[in-house]
Amino acid sequence: MSGWNGERRKRQAALIREWTPWQQSTGPRTAAGKARASRNAFKNSPRQQLREIARLIAGIRQKQNELLARLRQ
Repeated sequence: MSGWNGERRKRQAALIREWTPWQQSTGPRTAAGKARASRNAFKNSPRQQLREIARLIAGIRQKQNELLARLRQ
């Protein structure tokens, strides 16, 4: 058993309502901080890695096109 009987749950709920931990939250407050925090889920994710690879490939293709344009002149 978890040890959380009805009486203990009621007592804990009352303590938490008195303690109000949600008022002591230390989340981001500035627009920059909120923007940075919104990207936390993408950090080191496969999707983020694929986006970085796609950017690299796009940069390489752009350089290739520039070189080809010079050769054609």
